[in-house]
Amino acid sequence: MLSPERLSLPGPEYLAQRHVLTYMEDAVSQLLENREDISQYGIARFFTEYFNSVRQGTHILFREFSFVQATPHNRASFLRTFWRCFRTVGKNGDLLTAQEYHCLLQLLCPDFPMELTQKAARIVLMDDAMDCLMSFSDFLFAFQIQFYYSEFLESVAGIYQDLLAGKNPNTVIVPTSSSGQHRQRQPPNDCSPLDGVEASLFYQCLESLCDRSKYSCPPSALVKEMLSSAQRLTFYGFLMALAKDQGINRALEGCIQEVCLNVWRPKHLSSLISTQQTIWPVRVGFLCLWVGILSSASRLEYLRVPILQRQTSVKRCTLPEGLFFCIDAS
Repeated sequence: MLSPERLSLPGPEYLAQRHVLTYMEDAVSQLLENREDISQYGIARFFTEYFNSVRQGTHILFREFSFVQATPHNRASFLRTFWRCFRTVGKNGDLLTAQEYHCLLQLLCPDFPMELTQKAARIVLMDDAMDCLMSFSDFLFAFQIQFYYSEFLESVAGIYQDLLAGKNPNTVIVPTSSSGQHRQRQPPNDCSPLDGVEASLFYQCLESLCDRSKYSCPPSALVKEMLSSAQRLTFYGFLMALAKDQGINRALEGCIQEVCLNVWRPKHLSSLISTQQTIWPVRVGFLCLWVGILSSASRLEYLRVPILQRQTSVKRCTLPEGLFFCIDAS
C-alpha cells in the first residue's frame, strides 16, 4: 500500500527523498561487476534479491563506508546490524577500548574510519581519557548519535565556534557578505570559552538549521526540551546531553525500528545453504572470528578475520537472516 507521503509529493521529489537513484545506481554497478555469476540465475532475480536486501537492511554488510553512510536507511541498517551482532558484549558487561570497538565496526565495514569511532569515544570519555574502557551501552548511545547525525553535528560545531566568536545567530545560519559581518553582535567581555555559549541563543541557531537542512536532524522540539534547563553549555556538553537524552534516543530507535519491521526471518538456515562454499582462511593473531553471511546467490560465504587480541567471554552468537558469529581461539 502506498503511504500518504508518497501521494502528497511529486514523483521526482519522492524518489530523491527516498534515495531511489542511489540504490538503482548501486544495483546496476553490482550487476556489472558480477555479471558472469548473475547470468546463471537471471537479472530479474538479481534485482529482486538486491531490493529485498535493501528492504531488510542486510545490503550494507561488508560494503564500503561511502555506501554505508550514503542514506539514512543505510545508516539505520548499519546501527541495527551492529547492535544485533555485538549486543552480547553489553549483556556480558565487557568493557572495551575505542580501538577494540573500532575492530568490531570494521568486521561489518572494513574501511570504517577511525575518526568516527574516536568522536563517539570522546563523547563518553572526553579528550583526556581516550584509552579508557567503555561499556557497550555507553559507546552505542554516543556512536549512534555521532554516526546517524554526522552532518548535523558538523554544522552544529561550526555554529558553536561562530557563537564563541561573537557572531550574530543570523550570520551563523545564512552566509553573508563582508559588509554584513560588521553588524555582528559581540558577546560580553567576561565570557570564557570554558563557559560555553548561551543555551537559548544556541537553540535558535539549531532550530533554524533543522528547518532548512536536507540531512537527518534530531527533532527540534526534543532538542528544545533538552536545552530548556540549561543557561549555558559547551559543545561537548551538548553532545553528551544528546547521547543521554531518552527522547532523542527513542526517536532514533524509531528510525532503526523501521528497518526491523521489514526483516525477513528464514525458518531454517540449512534449507538456504547450497553445497558451494567460498572460504578465505585469513589468520592474524590467536583469536579469530568466523563470519557467515548469505550472499545474493544463496551461498554461505565465510570470512575469517581478527577481532580482539585478548580473551573475551563471547563464544557464540546466533543471529537472524543467516548471519552468525563464532569465536575460534585455535
